Formats: sequence, C-alpha cells, structure tokens
Amino acid sequence: MNDFIEELKWRGMLQDMTAGIEEHLEKGRATAYLGFDPTADSLHIGHLVGVMTLLHFQRAGHQPVALVGGATGMIGDPSFKSAERNLLDKETLDRNIAGIQKQLGKFLDFGSEKANKAVLVNNYDWMADFSFLEFIRDVGKYVTVNYMMAKDSVKRRLEEGNGLSFTEFTYQLIQGYDFYHLWKFQNCSIQLGGSDQWGNIITGTELIRKKGGGEAFALTVPLITKADGSKFGKTEGGSVWLDPEKTSPYAFYQFWLNVSDEDASKYIRIFTTLDRNTIEELEKEHQLAPHLRLLQKAIAKEITILVHSEADYEMALKASVILFGKSSLEDLATLDERTFLQVFEGVPVMEINRNEYDQIENILELLCRDQTIFASKGEARKLIQGGGLSINKVKITDPQSKNEVPLLQDKYLLVQKGKKNYFIITVRH
Repeated sequence: MNDFIEELKWRGMLQDMTAGIEEHLEKGRATAYLGFDPTADSLHIGHLVGVMTLLHFQRAGHQPVALVGGATGMIGDPSFKSAERNLLDKETLDRNIAGIQKQLGKFLDFGSEKANKAVLVNNYDWMADFSFLEFIRDVGKYVTVNYMMAKDSVKRRLEEGNGLSFTEFTYQLIQGYDFYHLWKFQNCSIQLGGSDQWGNIITGTELIRKKGGGEAFALTVPLITKADGSKFGKTEGGSVWLDPEKTSPYAFYQFWLNVSDEDASKYIRIFTTLDRNTIEELEKEHQLAPHLRLLQKAIAKEITILVHSEADYEMALKASVILFGKSSLEDLATLDERTFLQVFEGVPVMEINRNEYDQIENILELLCRDQTIFASKGEARKLIQGGGLSINKVKITDPQSKNEVPLLQDKYLLVQKGKKNYFIITVRH
C-alpha cells in the first residue's frame, strides 16, 4: 500500500490528524469517510479537496466512504457560517444526492470487484426513524453542553451576536453519530474533512470512545485560499461547478488556466493526480518561461479531463486558441453551439431574421443595420479598407461585396473589429 499520509504531506493537503492514525494505517486496509451536504444538485470546486482526499485514500489501498447528508442536509452545518441555512425538503435533497453521486463516480471506483471499492451512504437511511427521545437518550447523554459550547464554530457565532438555533447546535451531535454508526456497521475508523470540521469530527471520536468503547481517528485538510486573499472557487459569475450545465467545460478550463503562478504551484499538487517528479519538472520548466503558463495549462488539462472528459478538454482548448490565438473559419466551425456561445458570452448581439438577411446587398448594409456594430458606413468602410475587420475569422477586404461567409450553426456570424472587439450577428429562422 502507498503511504497515504506522506502523499497528503508532499501535496500540501494535510492540516491536522489525531495521534496514532499513521500506526493504524500501517496495519492494513482501513476505511475512512468524508461527508458532503447536498445543498445543491452539483458539487463545486470547493468540494474537490475532499474528493481528491478520498481518491488518494483509495489509491493507497484503503476503502473510501462518501457520505451524502440526506439528514444533515435538512439542517445545515453551522461551522463558520454567519447565518442559518435554508432548510431543504426531501424531494430536493434526493435530487441533489443523485447529482452528487454521479459526479463522485468520476473520481472514485465503486466497482464491485475491488476489495477496497468506494461506498456511497446516505445518513437519512439511519436517521429517518431515529426518534427525538431515542436520540437525546442514546446520543445526547454522552456529550456535555460545555464540550459542545467550546467548539470554535459555536463560539464564533455567539461572539458575533448572530445567535445559534437549537437545530444548528445539535448538528455536531448528528455528525458525531454518523461517525459512530459507520464505525459500528461499516468498520469505518477514520473521518476526513476540511479543517473547519475538526470539532465536529472529534465529537464523533469521543462518541465512539464513550458509547462504543472503540478507537477512531480524525484527519483534516486545509481550507484552500488564493494568494491574493480572495475566496477560492468564486468568480464574478459565482461558484465554479462540476456540472457542465452550471459551468461549461470551457469556463471550467479557463478558471484553472487563469490562476496565478503562486496558486498554480499549490493547486497542481492538490487538484491533479500527477506524481511528484512530474510536478517538480513542470515547475522547473515554468520558472524558465513563465509566460508560457505551463503549470496552469497542465492543471487545466488534468482537472478538465477528470471532471468532464478528454473531448470536453479538446473543445475548450480549441475555443481558447480561437479567442486568444490565430485561427481560421475551419477552427471556428468545429466549436459546438454551447461552447461558441460560452466563449463569446457578453459580447453585443445584433439579431436579424432570415428573409431580411438574404435581401441585404452588401457587407456595409449588414454591419450598419442597427448601429450595434458600426455607427456609420464611413466608419465601417475605413476599418475594412485598413484590414481590421473579419467575419467568422475571414478577413473582409471589399466593403461593397455581398457577404458570402457561411453561417456558424446555420445561424451565427462572428464579427471581429480589430484584435479584441467581438460582435455576434444572429440570423433568426
């Protein structure tokens, strides 16, 4: 078996761990779980640190358990949150769980042939029929209020004056019981999580010790930050999701391609499965020619293929070349409609119906139709004569010519003024 702890250390993915965990792992195959609250029907890249931790755990020969919190998702973890989350109904939670399960299958091997196959569990299955009286009798009596109040996440909420509902206050007991349940019925001896989960995880180890007379361990990974201090995984458009319908593969690829050099050196260890020698060689090459952004390209490639597919990576790569490099009509025509619209999202759009489009006599008339692209024919003529205008990457040289450039997807024309100004003409059928 590979050394799981050493793997996390060199990758910068180890924050804290309880004493004895290394010796425990050396005894043979162990089982560890990590929880995901199904607050949405997709994971986002903030979840990827935990997902990659499970991936490395399985690659080291151990058994990973992914827990989706059908029960805890109805409450919401208060850890380092300034306000209580909205509570979700079971139908929404079930839909979210199904989406998350599908995504986890790209990282973890759930195949039945392996002794250390990944397992997916839902804590709703054992919490749904647990009555309140049973819970406070069988679980609550093992954990003191003083112990629960001492948790950083609880103290912080109280100190900020926002208060904490009883529902949120009991979250750590439910998470602790999850660990106990998996320890008892799945032989799960380790809980993994982000560093903000340390207090909740320790509650579980205490419950296992007091209620079950057993031994269990905790291991946390760092919360990821960006070098400039801004929040990781957020863009102007919001979260970067793993679901291609929420964040297109192109936008996903671009996120990683645009990380800073300082962040790239950290992220390539955390978010790829590249080995240490490969990463260190890439870093050396990157230092010799930072402008080539070799680290960023390697991260973007690896994680886009892992989350989406090689075909999606190739499409994102083509789109990047079209937007930022030299390309042709043939290159542009290879983009699917979704990627084309994503690449040029936000550029001004001029719409025209097909009959009107077919009747337009020359390029000038088309470009100046509603002043979206050019305010006057004189301005358009001057740019064309200066060689500064192209349609679908074909340079236009005669302002009086009929537009014979084929439509993309049978409906789009991409107009480029100079190097950076783009417009889309949409021909409605």
